[in-house]
Amino acid sequence: MTMPDAQRPLTILIAADTYPPHVNGAAQFGYRLANGMTGRGHNVHVLAPRADTGRSFTEFRKEGTVHRLRSHGVFTHEYFRICFPWEIKKEISLLFDKVQPDVVHIQSHYMIGEHVLYEAEKRGIRIVATNHFMPENLNPFLPFPQWFKDIIGKISWKDMGKVMGKADVVTTPTPLAAKAMHQHAFLRKVLPLSNGIDSAAYELTPGEVIEPHAHPTVLFAGRLAEEKHVDVLIKAVAASPADLNVHLEIVGGGEMRPALESLVERLGLRDRVKFLGMASDEDLREAYIKADIFCMPGTAELQSLVTLEAMSASTPVLLADAMALPHLVRDGENGYLFTPNDSADLAGKLTRILRLPAEDLKAMGHASRCMVEPHSIQGTLQTFEDLYRGASYDDKVV
Repeated sequence: MTMPDAQRPLTILIAADTYPPHVNGAAQFGYRLANGMTGRGHNVHVLAPRADTGRSFTEFRKEGTVHRLRSHGVFTHEYFRICFPWEIKKEISLLFDKVQPDVVHIQSHYMIGEHVLYEAEKRGIRIVATNHFMPENLNPFLPFPQWFKDIIGKISWKDMGKVMGKADVVTTPTPLAAKAMHQHAFLRKVLPLSNGIDSAAYELTPGEVIEPHAHPTVLFAGRLAEEKHVDVLIKAVAASPADLNVHLEIVGGGEMRPALESLVERLGLRDRVKFLGMASDEDLREAYIKADIFCMPGTAELQSLVTLEAMSASTPVLLADAMALPHLVRDGENGYLFTPNDSADLAGKLTRILRLPAEDLKAMGHASRCMVEPHSIQGTLQTFEDLYRGASYDDKVV
C-alpha cells in the first residue's frame, strides 16, 4: 500500500453511504471529518449519494468537494438512498483517475464504501475503514419476518468482515462496537476511536444569556425512527407526577413522527410536548443548553453524538441501558440508565432527577461536561490523520 509522506497535505477521499442533508450520526460524522481535515490543510473529496433523483454531479462546499452519485429511494425509509453497483462502479473508477487520492476512508461496507474500497485495493491506495452501523439498524426498514431479518443480519456481518478485512486499519466509535465486530464479522483488529466532538461549541460564551424554560423540560434529539423508541419517553412524561408539570421537546424528523404525534394526542399531552422538527445547529445548541435533562431511549446507538453534544452543554442525561449508551453514564453522577422500553422505570428516574435541589442538578450537568473531555474532535482528527499517513493499529491502540 502507498504510504503518504509525513508532512505534505494529503488528498483524502471519504466514501459515505449517508451524508448531509441526511440526518443521522454517521452522516454528521462524515461531514465533521471532511470539515476537520479541510481545516488541517488537506484536499478533501467526499463521495456520497444524491439526496434526490437525478444524474451524478459535483458540488463545492466549505468542507470539501462533494461528489454526488445517482441514487434511488426506498419505500420503507423517508430519505435513505441506495446506489446500484452497475450505475456507480464506472463513475467511481473515473473519479479515482481524476482525484488521485493518497488515502480513502470508507464509512461503511455497503454500496459506495464497498466499491470505493475495491477500487482503492486494486490501485494500491491506503484504506481506512470506519463502521458506524450494526446490521440490526436496518431491521425497521426491512418488510420481512424476523427470521428472515436474522438471516440478512448474518449475511451483513459476513459481508462486513469480507469488505473491511481488506482495509489497512479498521475503526469504530466504541469498544462495544469493536467487540461486536470481532465476534460477528471476525475482524481480528478493530480500533475503538470516538467520533469526536467540539465540546466547547456547546458552552455559553462570555456574556451570553439563554433564559431557562418556564417548566422542567426533557429534550430528545435525533431521527424519529422505530429503534429510537421515542414513544417510551412520551409515555414516561405522561406518567410523571402532575405537580412536576414536565414538558418535552422533540428535535428531528422521521417516519415515526405521525404515530408519535397521535400518541401525544391520545395521552392528552399536546400542551406539554413540542415537535420542533429539523433544527439548525444554532437552535439545537440552544435546546441543549435550555434543557433540564437530555434523554436518549434508543436501543441501537453505537455512540450517540447527540448525547455527547447534550453532555457538552452541561446537561444531565437519562439513557437506555443498551448498546454503547452505558459508557456515557455514571449512575447518580451525571444521570441514570433506565431499562430499555420501560417507560415506568424512565418516569421514576426522570422524577428522581427533577426532584433534586438546583445545586445537585447543576452538579450533574457539570459531571456530564467533564465526561466528554476524552471525546475531543481534535484528538480524533489527529488520530485519523496519523492513520492516513501510515500509522498502524498497534501504533494507536490504547
